[in-house]
Formats: sequence, structure tokens, C-alpha cells
Amino acid sequence: METASSKKRVVVTGLGVITSLGHNVNDFWANILAGKCGIDRVTLFDTKDYTCQIGAEVRGWDATQHMDPKEVRRNDRYTHFGFCAAKQAVADAKLDMTKEDGDRVGVIIGSGIGGMLTIETQHKVLLERGPRKVSPFMIPALISNMCTGLVAIELGARGPNFGVVSACATATHAIGESVRMIRDGDADVMICGGTEASITPLSYAGFCSMKAMSTNNEFPGKASRPFDANRDGFIMGEGSGVLVIESLEHAQARGAHIYCELAGYAATCDAYHITSPDPEGKGLSLAMRRSIQDAGLQPSDIDYINAHGTSTPYNDKFETLAIKKVFGDHAQKVIISSTKSMTGHLLGAAGGIEAIISVKSLQTGDVPPTINYETPDPECDLDYTPNVARKADLKAVMSDNLGFGGQNAALVFKKI
Repeated sequence: METASSKKRVVVTGLGVITSLGHNVNDFWANILAGKCGIDRVTLFDTKDYTCQIGAEVRGWDATQHMDPKEVRRNDRYTHFGFCAAKQAVADAKLDMTKEDGDRVGVIIGSGIGGMLTIETQHKVLLERGPRKVSPFMIPALISNMCTGLVAIELGARGPNFGVVSACATATHAIGESVRMIRDGDADVMICGGTEASITPLSYAGFCSMKAMSTNNEFPGKASRPFDANRDGFIMGEGSGVLVIESLEHAQARGAHIYCELAGYAATCDAYHITSPDPEGKGLSLAMRRSIQDAGLQPSDIDYINAHGTSTPYNDKFETLAIKKVFGDHAQKVIISSTKSMTGHLLGAAGGIEAIISVKSLQTGDVPPTINYETPDPECDLDYTPNVARKADLKAVMSDNLGFGGQNAALVFKKI
């Protein structure tokens, strides 16, 4: 059996984000640490008949400034976000594809839903104008692996390439499976993460009908309140988070700047319910425990957890329980925060931006806050970094996510 010490080591060398709180990593990180909230009234469509009317939209952003205008027209908004975040990450990593073996570079950028806006728009065309008017680009625009394919075409990356779809655990699975590609020798470099653009009429209608979203429309900036006793549902966000990861040997050979080591990954399933987490936190706690073992660490080695923390009654309660199961007495000492209080919930892209937050926390020693934490919940009684960022000596951090279908994933990053 392969041991932690015998595995090929994987490191993070590039980061890229498009979010409601910034269209690049520096702006995004500054706003996260300042406790700013990217949630406001939805402007992308008329929400007057919806129970939830707020979201974390990417505003003031023009995809044609970063992408061929022809490709912008042919592709969905979710692809725009992922493609541009990937370009950022590659630039940040200073990855020169003219010097790389394209066969050894792969791409896995997942989306939980894919081209929802394309589906809605083209369905309207079908109903109003007939089947001959439906765009010939509809199918490639809506499928969830198209962002991955376009990034590979842009770079000439011929290594492992596919889409991951596992609801809100998508990006974390995409990053984790990319780690395995490098460890298994299938690639030297992987561009990985998640992207999502589901602030659309049909998507909102579905989530509102499930009663999963907050109805605190009067105070958008206060609506996402993970672990707070008065939380009433999640608020949707959109955007993308993409990382460049590579084997330590490859990064060192090309003189790359290394943020940290991506040391641990695990994936599990609750096998319990299609939308509700296991009330005993079995699947999530198993993913956390296995990711720590994969990193060659002990639970007491984890200094910070960027929690899934959706601001829904069940998630936050059961996630707290899972943390207690894994960390025991150390659960009272580990620092936790949910940055969804500021970014909203990016569904399949959540794990991408939260992995980047974890990497930046490890790099800078800054722990972002959980804003809007005002009323403690007796069932959520850990240290959630309420309202204000803090400094901490961080050596190893975790990011975890879970999704509909009972799917769980966790990543462990540590200083190199």
C-alpha cells in the first residue's frame, strides 16, 4: 500500500478567480479579509415573483475583454467564468506552454449544473420561433465539460481532460482527482477547479420551490449567516475558482513559485438522502478523516477549516457534528470560517474559490471571517471566526464541501 511519504508530492503554483467580490485574486482576497459581502438584489432577471430575490452576481465584468468575442457568443456564461479564471491561474503560475509537453498537461474544471442560461434561452427560442431557429451551438454550450475542453484547446493541453459533476462538491472533486492524475503519473501539471453561472430564472424557481434559499430580501448583505441561529437558507453566487497544480519535481525544475503543498484528498458518499446531509455526519466525517490520513497528518495538525457552511439549518448543524467526530477535543481549538457568508454559494464552483481562500490563508496567516454571525446556535458551538478576520500561525488547513446526492469531498493543504 502506498504511504503518504512514498506518494508523488503535489504543489499549488497558480490561482485564478472570477467572483462577486473581485475579478482577480488580489481584489478578491482583500475583500474577503475585509469582510465585504458580494450579495445584493439580483439584476440578471426580474425576481418580483420569487421568494428569493438576492444573489452574489459577478458585476462590471465583460467576458470579451478576456476571451475571443466569437467564442463568448458561442458559449455559456459558466464557460466564460471558468475559461478566464483558468487563464489567470496559468498566468499566475507562469506556465509557458511553449516549453511544456502538452501531453503531460491536463484540465479538469467541473460545473455542477453547466449551461443553464443556454438551456433556458434556447428553449424559449424553440417555443417562440421553432426548431430551425435553435442555435447549432446550443449543445456544446450547455454541456458541463465544455469549459474544460475550451481551456485545453486554448493551451494545447492534451493530458487528462474531463468534466466533474457532483453538485456542490464538484470543484473539490475536480481538484482532488487532478491530484490523483499527477500522483499516478498521468500528468505533470493539472489546471483544475470549478465554474458556475446558475443565477437564472429556472434555477431560482427550482431552488425556491425546494425552500432551500434565504428569503431575507430586505437585507441582502445580512442574508447569508452560516452557523448563526437565525440562518434561513443559502444565497446563490456565481463565478469560478481555478488552480494550477503540479508535481513538486516539475515545479522545482521550472523554478515555479510554490504557494503550498496539496497534500490530502478524499471523497465519500452519505448514501442517505438526495438533498439532506446524513444527520450523524457519517459521510463528511469520513471524507475529512481520510483526507487527513492521505496527507500523512493527524487531526490535531489541522489549524483551520474553510467549512462548507451554507447557512441552511441542516448543513451547518450536521457539518459541526462531523467536525466534532473527526477532531474530538481539538474541534474546540481549530479555527473555522464559512466564506459563503460573503460570496454566497457558488454551487459547483464553491470548492474552487474556497480552495483558493485556504491556500491564501496558509500563505499569509490570515483567517477570513464568517460575517453576519450574531446569534449563537447551541448546536453550532465551535470557533467560526465571527465577523472579523484574524491572524494565526497556520501550518495545515482543510477545505470541505458536500453536495446533493450525498457526495462529500475534502482537501488538505500544508506549508511546503
